[in-house]
Amino acid sequence: MGKKNKLKKFEDLHRYSNVYENADPRNPGLTGPDNAPVSMKGNWAKGHFANENPICLELACGRGEYAVALAQAQSGVNYIGVDVKGARIWKGASLALEKEIKNVAFLRTRIEQVDLFFASAEVSEIWITFPDPFLRVSKSSKRLTSARFLSLYRKILAPGGVVHLKTDDPTLFEFTVQTLAEDLQCRILYQNSDIYASELAFPELSHKTRYESEHLADGRKIKYIRFLIN
Repeated sequence: MGKKNKLKKFEDLHRYSNVYENADPRNPGLTGPDNAPVSMKGNWAKGHFANENPICLELACGRGEYAVALAQAQSGVNYIGVDVKGARIWKGASLALEKEIKNVAFLRTRIEQVDLFFASAEVSEIWITFPDPFLRVSKSSKRLTSARFLSLYRKILAPGGVVHLKTDDPTLFEFTVQTLAEDLQCRILYQNSDIYASELAFPELSHKTRYESEHLADGRKIKYIRFLIN
C-alpha cells in the first residue's frame, strides 16, 4: 500500500461516523467522528447505535468482512469490529457506510486494552476470526484464546455470553481446546476440526473472509470452537 493511499485512509477514518480510535495506547482514550474525543464505555448501544440491542465484538477483525456480514444477517444485534490496524478497518467501515448498514461499527485499538472501552457485561458475544496464531511457544500468551485473554474477556462479557473461534491453524485450534479444558470456568459447546466436511452446524459459519477463501483454495481445513467462559 502506498504511503499516500494509507494516509488518505486514515483521514477517512477520522471523519467516518462508524469508527472510533484509540490512537495512542500509552495514553488510552477514544476519538469518534471528526476526530472528537468521546466516552463510550457502557454506552455503545444507546450512544452509537441508538438502541438497546445486544453487542457482539469481532476481535482482530482485519478488513471487517465478517462483522459486516454478521450485521447484514442479524439486524437485531449491534456488531463492533476491533483491530489495531486502521488501514484494514477502513475497508469494512467504508463498505458499511456505502451499504448503509447501521448496526456495525469499528474500534481501532489494541485488543489488550479492549476492557478500557467496554463496561462489565456490556458485550453479549465475541467472534475471533482467523487471528495471528503466534506459532512460537514463547509467543503463546499473545494468542487470543490464551488464559490471559480469556481473563480479559470475562471483564466485559455478560454471563452466558458465547465466544467463537474460527481458524485454519491446527496449533491454535489444539491450544484453544487445551486451554479451555484447563479452565474450570470454561465449557466447550461445539467444536469441529473441519467445518466444511459436512453440512454447517450454524448458518453464521457460512460467511467467509478473504483469508478464509484463500485458505480453502490452498486446501486447508477450517476449524471452529464455540464456548463459554463464565
